[in-house]
Amino acid sequence: MDKGEPLLCPLLQKMTVHGLNNNTKANLVVVGVHGLVSLLGILENALIIWVVGFRLSRRTVTSVWVLNLALTDFLATLTLPLFTAYLHSSHSWELGDPLCKVQASIFFFNMFVSAFLLAAISLDRLLLAVKPAWSRNDRSVAGAWKVSALGWLWGAINTAPYFVFRSVVEKMDGRKLCYYNFALYLPSNGTLQRDCDVRHGTMAISKMLLAFLIPLMIITGSHIKTALSLKARDRRRKQSAIFLPDEQITLSTNEPSKRKFSTASTKTNNMLLGSISTKPRKNSLHPSSSLRPNGQDMLSQSFKKLVTAAVLVFVLCWAPYHIFCMIELTAQHNEETLKLVETWLPLAATLAFLNPVLNPILYTFSCPKLFVRIKQSLGAVFDGLVEERGGFPMSPSGTIRDRMKRRSSRDVTATTPGSPKFSSSLRQSSHS
Repeated sequence: MDKGEPLLCPLLQKMTVHGLNNNTKANLVVVGVHGLVSLLGILENALIIWVVGFRLSRRTVTSVWVLNLALTDFLATLTLPLFTAYLHSSHSWELGDPLCKVQASIFFFNMFVSAFLLAAISLDRLLLAVKPAWSRNDRSVAGAWKVSALGWLWGAINTAPYFVFRSVVEKMDGRKLCYYNFALYLPSNGTLQRDCDVRHGTMAISKMLLAFLIPLMIITGSHIKTALSLKARDRRRKQSAIFLPDEQITLSTNEPSKRKFSTASTKTNNMLLGSISTKPRKNSLHPSSSLRPNGQDMLSQSFKKLVTAAVLVFVLCWAPYHIFCMIELTAQHNEETLKLVETWLPLAATLAFLNPVLNPILYTFSCPKLFVRIKQSLGAVFDGLVEERGGFPMSPSGTIRDRMKRRSSRDVTATTPGSPKFSSSLRQSSHS
């Protein structure tokens, strides 16, 4: 190798010689689909961030988890157009070395942070099931933000090597490859093969352990422990219900009469108060903080389904990528294995890119309250855009939604005790 040429690892040297798929029609289809998916992912995550970050009435622990997942997914989807440009340029990276480093770093940053947050959410569910009293007293939004910040720091530390060793290398056919160059920062090529193998193996194994296997073990163990804890609690509750003392049985038989009396008093109060109404609390991603007697429902069923679906999608999207990364470790010693990796590893990486695109869909369909909030937020935006008064666009305070709120508030004020309309309505009802 000439002194003017950069030092390359043996595996990268072989990759610069091999060609890629030159089917123009197939590439155009891939570029078109990838471009649409990129745009969809950016819009989806931006909408989730807007709704969860700015439109919720109150911040909860669950909303902090969802917001941080959406933020890291949004960063990942912002780099998808760069990969689309790479595909459009006949699999040649024409955007320069800095963007090559940035695109790869954000890809792996999303991988580490998402795995960390999913493991943290699973442990949070475990604590809710095993220690409901502690969770009710010490589980806080501030604590969720601290754990999320730790996840972002964890992702940044583990992403640093990928930023350092990512580089643009020109191939024999003139195209440019944005890939690892583990021969960077080596003083000489005397130990090139050994150093490249050590660096490549260390990074491949570490990212598979830290960003996939260990988080997956934590997630799986937390789900199993949570299920066993809830089943044991249900069993104890059923056993205690069978062996109730006579005093509790006597009290329980008197409960229906007490319930009837309380219902009758409630109806009487409603007759006196008439149409008085209170402003309902806005929906939130997090269910009510009150516990059922068994203390197992601090998280809603919809959020449990969301966690399960997010974990499954994470595994399906990232497992093929890590498998082919491990196969790549032996690719330089086998020509057929190298061709297999060059063909399927980019496809596995594309599948991994789908993870931040699919997550917002899971949030929307797994959390009905979030879906309602999105529709309300979009409705408020379009009300302000299309509603007009006197030929001019209305101000934000003049939308249909705001007029309905003002009308309902006038109705509430008119029927408040002490108001003239309330007094007259009472007199009319007494005369009748």
